[in-house]
Amino acid sequence: MTTKEGVYQECLEAINQRLLICEKNLAMLQESLTSETKSSAGDKHETGRAMIQLEREQLGQQLAKIEREQALLTKINPKLNSETVCLGSLVITSEHSYFIAIGLGKMIWNGQEFYAISLDSPIGQLLVGKRLGEQLSFAGKTFEIQAIM
Repeated sequence: MTTKEGVYQECLEAINQRLLICEKNLAMLQESLTSETKSSAGDKHETGRAMIQLEREQLGQQLAKIEREQALLTKINPKLNSETVCLGSLVITSEHSYFIAIGLGKMIWNGQEFYAISLDSPIGQLLVGKRLGEQLSFAGKTFEIQAIM
């Protein structure tokens, strides 16, 4: 397995784990909502139900975001390489290494540190379209693209 394939697999595992946790939390909230019984303190009961409903909506939004990220990941073929930085590129710079996919942050694969970032992130926007050997400045630092996989 290449480094790029390994980092891609780490991203898939991370997003699948997030999906499972979100779905589990959503199921628990649904159970709380359906098992809530009418108490004698009506206002308290309605407030509790409203809070659960609000949490459920927030989790639903998180779930939708995770599913969008998961769908984006499945569009990436880790076996393909490009001469310019694009979605799915693994970019090695003199400063850090980046996997252009979804924003998962710092990851370790095979003892190496990588940052999984989205195209929409500031560094992602700066890197997209760049070629091997180009120099970039970000956050007061200048770095060079040493490899694009």
